[in-house]
Amino acid sequence: MDFDRLSGDLKELRRRNRGLALTVGGLALGQVLSLAVILNLLGSVRTLVVPPSINKSFWVERDKASAEYLEQMGSFIAWLVLDVSPASIDWKKDVLLGYVEPEQHGALKTRQELEAKRLKRINASTAFMPQQLVPSEDAQSVVVRGRLRTLVNAQETSNELKAYLIAFSYAGGRMHLKTFKEVPNAAP
Repeated sequence: MDFDRLSGDLKELRRRNRGLALTVGGLALGQVLSLAVILNLLGSVRTLVVPPSINKSFWVERDKASAEYLEQMGSFIAWLVLDVSPASIDWKKDVLLGYVEPEQHGALKTRQELEAKRLKRINASTAFMPQQLVPSEDAQSVVVRGRLRTLVNAQETSNELKAYLIAFSYAGGRMHLKTFKEVPNAAP
């Protein structure tokens, strides 16, 4: 038996084992760091979604949207509800109902159907010209102020400053309409 050769082989195996142990330790440390980064990003990921039309850049987080997104959605919803004629109210109602929160769907559908019947009966149309959008990221709402012009049989019957509160909820990767109502104090 060659004692020097066996001793050298034993030293070589120990050196390889130390190298493998360092490699395994490095890989384990990398896994722990990756897990820490993933857990850190889990609550702060912003999802990009596209509103009906894009005029400004915006962001959306877990349950909130930016003021810019609220402005764009608010003006779109206001257009669907307030800028109607007997010819357009039915398809605008159908588009609007696609954005409504499930809890509010029945009530808003009934309201819009009654409004459609009334507009068709008196041959009226309304045109809304937004003048100011006031978003609130905390409340996930926007107040839309502007002029609502009403025409009956092509004759203007009113032209008033109005303000509407449009509240949203963000769930399932999309914005849902929660509330649409007129609010007092229409002056900016």
